[in-house]
Amino acid sequence: MNDFLTRLQIPPAEYTIMPFWFLNGDLDHAEIRRQILDFKAHGVLGFVLHPRIGLPDRIGYLSDTFFDYLRTAVETARENDMHIILYDEGMYPSGSACGQVVAGHPELASRGIALTQQPLDGDIILAETDAGCLVERFSGGTIRGIHFGEDDGEPAAPKSADILNPAAVSRFLSLTHDAYYRAFAGDFGKTIIGFFTDEPSVLGRNTRDLFPWTRGFEDIFTSAGGSLAGLTGLFTGKENADTALYHELILKRECEVYYAALSGWCISHGIALMGHPHQSDDIEFERYFHVPGQDLVLRWIAPETGDLKGMDTVMAKCSADIARLMGRTRNSNECFGACCRDGNPWYFTGADMKWYIDYLAVRGVNLFIPHAFYYSLEGPRSQERPPDVGPGSIWWPHYMHWSRYMARLSCLMSETKYLADIAVLCRNRDMHADLVAPLFATQRAFQYIPESFKDECLVKEGRLHLRGRSYSAVVSAAGQYPSVSHDAASVPPDVLCIPPEPSLRCAPLCRDGIPFWFLVNAGNEPIDTLLQLPTDRYIGCMNLWDAKICAVPCESVTDGMQMTLHLDPRESRLLFLFDSREEWERHLPDKHICRTLGADIFTCISRNPDKQEIVYEALLPACDTDIELCLKAEEMCQLTVIAGQETYDAGTTCWTPHRFHLRAAWLCGHGARLVLTVTGSRANRYGQPVFYGLLPSEKAGT
Repeated sequence: MNDFLTRLQIPPAEYTIMPFWFLNGDLDHAEIRRQILDFKAHGVLGFVLHPRIGLPDRIGYLSDTFFDYLRTAVETARENDMHIILYDEGMYPSGSACGQVVAGHPELASRGIALTQQPLDGDIILAETDAGCLVERFSGGTIRGIHFGEDDGEPAAPKSADILNPAAVSRFLSLTHDAYYRAFAGDFGKTIIGFFTDEPSVLGRNTRDLFPWTRGFEDIFTSAGGSLAGLTGLFTGKENADTALYHELILKRECEVYYAALSGWCISHGIALMGHPHQSDDIEFERYFHVPGQDLVLRWIAPETGDLKGMDTVMAKCSADIARLMGRTRNSNECFGACCRDGNPWYFTGADMKWYIDYLAVRGVNLFIPHAFYYSLEGPRSQERPPDVGPGSIWWPHYMHWSRYMARLSCLMSETKYLADIAVLCRNRDMHADLVAPLFATQRAFQYIPESFKDECLVKEGRLHLRGRSYSAVVSAAGQYPSVSHDAASVPPDVLCIPPEPSLRCAPLCRDGIPFWFLVNAGNEPIDTLLQLPTDRYIGCMNLWDAKICAVPCESVTDGMQMTLHLDPRESRLLFLFDSREEWERHLPDKHICRTLGADIFTCISRNPDKQEIVYEALLPACDTDIELCLKAEEMCQLTVIAGQETYDAGTTCWTPHRFHLRAAWLCGHGARLVLTVTGSRANRYGQPVFYGLLPSEKAGT
């Protein structure tokens, strides 16, 4: 246990974050090297090479010039023991090679079916029904390109390819993947660890009133017993046996033609298929990823709306649980993209980022792919899916805290086994967010089992068994496995809260037979409860943000050990067990007197609107006790203590309540001057102005 806790404090390099690096400017070899070395200096030891809108016309997608710049990036990463994930498109969704698949081969463009009263020229009539003609046609879909003028709705937007057509997918692999391999074959499986495919779309973007199709699919559909006329139900909302068969066969087709082809290519070239499918609940597609993934974007879930309502709240468990079933070590999330508050570009706070990180990690995500680090913020580039959550953020000078925190969580969730006694049976795009919400709120761990694993499940002695794991209860909208309990409430919670705490998230974990409990406050108010663990051993705690370890005061009760739990908003803790009472006693925190002070001791001494900074000062008399400062402020706070001839860095915090611990040794025998710098959101530079600075101390805990 001690070895593992030490490992968590400074996690191995393999658990680094791997941000999207938007290659979106007029690239320069020296600047590419400078930025990569700057990443490394801030604890970022890998990245996704992501061609992005803003590249100049002189850098054509997949051109010799394009690869010349990427070669500099790969060489720099190799020289610095960093890793790269290649991105398979220019820009997204994947599968079209920035329009090159369709260029010269118009028959490979995306297709769909429509229900119309008046067929258009070029339509292929599939069925005539009372509701109208069911026709096959080109979807007219596009993707977002890499040059200005190639974005959604713009004339040069690249044409999307038919990823249900093996010929189109083969051409995509030849144009893109094979070209990357020719350029960097020696780095595959070494510096280059994966290929990222990004939310492939059968129809492409900017289409209406169509459902996915491909040439000849009518034969596949009717051979399976389907009636084409029955597909009018797709358009009228009256689902039937034919629409159910359609969804099943389209899913199978996309799996076999697109995902299986990419997965096989990656296996044969010694790297992993990475990225994510189109929707948050596309769990069946995840089977083809060597690193299953999802993306958390556009504030579809958010601190203000919670982590339990809506289809998108399942995304983290979607990737994590399929990885567990498939025996995959890692699963990823492309996180933070355009997650701004109130529709205000760049209004994305440290409190937001911490909430999203914890939401993902406590559900099992163990590879963070921040969206995004921008090569350039010049001109309109700063408004292209902001914010920059790396070098362009206010917390970049202190980013080592963030990169190490995410690496620490990745290590934790990679090197432990997740313990769940409840199985949740689901289908693709039907993952029952409403059914699992009570499980999260009552701290009951569960494992999603998608439909494709049904035939492997075995019921024995009242338990459901699958791939070396077993479950005493099953949750399912379909009511399967009647000999297994369907009462999830009969399963004891992993930790017992007195009183109940619906905002507490708990991941029960095990490593080498040793239990751990990963706790997160998912709410916006402090958690104060008695927490009971099912153990007779004494409890320890690691603060996962700063990796500090201490023993927790606790006492034996009838069914375990009980402790008092206080978790501020955005706090996370790892609980563990000591081997003996003596060891626990040695780690108990020192009992000392500590005073708490708030914002009322500070006065403003300067403002710098250009830097979005306000500086405050406070004078403290000599003091022989520790002092805790508890402040409410927007957004980032940095505190310096000047005591006599000595200057101390008391730390930097990125969310409210901002807590700083001032040691008595700093203050004893002389007074101290406190200098507090509050830095405001980058929205004040790139978006709409928002408040920053201190707020009254009486609100510091909210």
